[in-house]
Amino acid sequence: MSSAANAGGTAHRPSSRPAAAARRKLHLEPFVWLGFSGGGVIAAILLPILIVLFGLALPLGWVRPDFAGLEALLSHPLTGLVLLVALVMMLIHAGHRFRYTLYDGLQVKQRTLVAVICYGAAMLGIVASVVVLIMLVF
Repeated sequence: MSSAANAGGTAHRPSSRPAAAARRKLHLEPFVWLGFSGGGVIAAILLPILIVLFGLALPLGWVRPDFAGLEALLSHPLTGLVLLVALVMMLIHAGHRFRYTLYDGLQVKQRTLVAVICYGAAMLGIVASVVVLIMLVF
């Protein structure tokens, strides 16, 4: 290689094939963090609304608890889809947060077991949510 080529910043580099193969490998952790952050945002927005609605407005009589109106709202497919997405994201958020609380806060060492329990509980909650919403919508 000539000194002119090196002066231009084109020094010889080893093959980048292993780096390219490493970039193509699929990692699930970013998707879990996406669910965690999305669930946190949804929880931060929706939970205060639900607390005010079901903790204050209904008990104090600000909103009339009409079964027919609530049933009509919940039986609409779009409402079911929005509720399902919100519940899935919040359950993923809760599972991920609880997992890292056990790791960092309580210093639990069984990482695989903790991950299986936390995400398994989130998946059970998701399945239960799907079943309940299907029963409401159909």
